[in-house]
Amino acid sequence: MKVVTIVGARPQFIKSAPVSKAFQNAGIEEFVIHTGQHYDRRMSAVFFEEMKLPKPYRVLDCGNMPHAEMVSKMLLELAPILRTLEPDYVLVYGDTNSTLAGALAATKLEIPVVHVEAGLRSYNLKMPEEMNRILTDRMSAVLFTPNDHAIATLHKEGFNHFNVHIENVGDVMFDALHTFLPNASYAAEMGPSEFFDAPYALATLHRFENITDKQRLASLVGELNKVHREIMPVWMPLHPATQARLEQFGLTLEVQLAPPASYLQILFALQHAKLVLTDSGGLQKEAFFSKKPCITLRNETEWVELVELGVNRLFTSNHTDLSTGIKQAFAYKGGFDFEGYGKGDAAQRIVTTLQKLS
Repeated sequence: MKVVTIVGARPQFIKSAPVSKAFQNAGIEEFVIHTGQHYDRRMSAVFFEEMKLPKPYRVLDCGNMPHAEMVSKMLLELAPILRTLEPDYVLVYGDTNSTLAGALAATKLEIPVVHVEAGLRSYNLKMPEEMNRILTDRMSAVLFTPNDHAIATLHKEGFNHFNVHIENVGDVMFDALHTFLPNASYAAEMGPSEFFDAPYALATLHRFENITDKQRLASLVGELNKVHREIMPVWMPLHPATQARLEQFGLTLEVQLAPPASYLQILFALQHAKLVLTDSGGLQKEAFFSKKPCITLRNETEWVELVELGVNRLFTSNHTDLSTGIKQAFAYKGGFDFEGYGKGDAAQRIVTTLQKLS
């Protein structure tokens, strides 16, 4: 069996690590194509290095451009590579432009698409990620979901009547966290080591709808600064796109800032943090896996089961006081006993299923 895996952003590098290892152990030939969607070394190359990911067969230069142009360029560059390799499957992860472009290129060449993390919905079609999820699911021949809620969503949308294999294999990020957690490490670039000895909040902010709306970004900056001053220190690795918007809008974060962090650095910060404040889909789950209360800085989340459980709370554009949500989060006593993301064997289940389908 020959598989082409298409990745391009931090979460996909993390998700692909256990699956690539499982492919290798099974003797399956995998060709990794990195679209270059995340072009900063700290958002890209460092993940391949520290997680020992397979060296990409090709690295494209499709980062730092508007969405339509990015997807168009990816399509133009992916098509001839896929024609040459002639894989049995093209595998994509999540909901980025790289995901959509990979699925489109494969579909036009009549190569079966495998979508890992299928069936997720935020029901906000203004989010680029939401349209990417929906379109990729519809083009896929194999849909691997991270939980039963995603299965129910696909059935509600009629996917059980399509010629597609749907299976809940569990969450590959659960695999990755437990694989790499023993290697979590502090680095001097994260800031003073003593900062991580006292209670603090881990914050990340990068979603398009949060950073491109000046009023929304200004509100979030003000709330994060207030938390840092009045509740507990906030540590925040700053995404390059967020930094650019802060400079454009003349906004200043007063929190403990750091450069974009590697996965092992994020795991270190997560294990020592008391609270997570984020608009990242992946970090919401990593917070849950690490039994940390989380406030999602968005109007909705694709991980609705965590909100229903009570371990995750939304801070929407209608909210004006993040401290209230933090108090509610700390008051939560319900525990972190949801077992809906599998047992940490998602990667192996993906490989076993693809072998059976081939």
